[in-house]
Amino acid sequence: MRTLLTMMAITLLAGCSDMRIEQFRDARPQLRLEQYFDGRVLAWGWFEDRFGQVRRQFFVEIDGQWDGRELVLDEAFSYSDGETDRRVWIITPDGAGGYSGRAEDIVGTARSETAGNALNWRYRMDLKVGDSHWRVSFDDWMLLQGDGVLLNRARVSKWGLTVGEVNLFFLKPGDAAERIRF
Repeated sequence: MRTLLTMMAITLLAGCSDMRIEQFRDARPQLRLEQYFDGRVLAWGWFEDRFGQVRRQFFVEIDGQWDGRELVLDEAFSYSDGETDRRVWIITPDGAGGYSGRAEDIVGTARSETAGNALNWRYRMDLKVGDSHWRVSFDDWMLLQGDGVLLNRARVSKWGLTVGEVNLFFLKPGDAAERIRF
């Protein structure tokens, strides 16, 4: 029994991130969600399970509207398997440099901290998995790059154990998209 508890404690500690929002304090450009997401934004990403297998790829078209008080993000998801989905976020600056956010499948309120070019969201979500829903936790990091690309990595966990990771990047049409050369 003691061995099992020790193994569980090691697994939990290994899943914890060493990143801290303070380490990005001087990083530029400064990330402000209400500026970056005001208008049309595109995103491409994938979900990777805890074994490193890519399980799903997706594209997101986002229509953001900032009214000076709250940011509404209307996200239209298209998955590589043909499924589509939609999420509408209502995001409000909290006055302390962070944000609070809510959406239909978010449990309670998502909270964030920001510093420099970084934002860290933490929230719980009722995630559709097949014909059921799992209540999972997200540790979601966004890092704005100098060319307007916004990188995003979200660790997904259930009962403290890592389920997988979502990776995606955002582009504003006419911004970095026109400067990228392959």
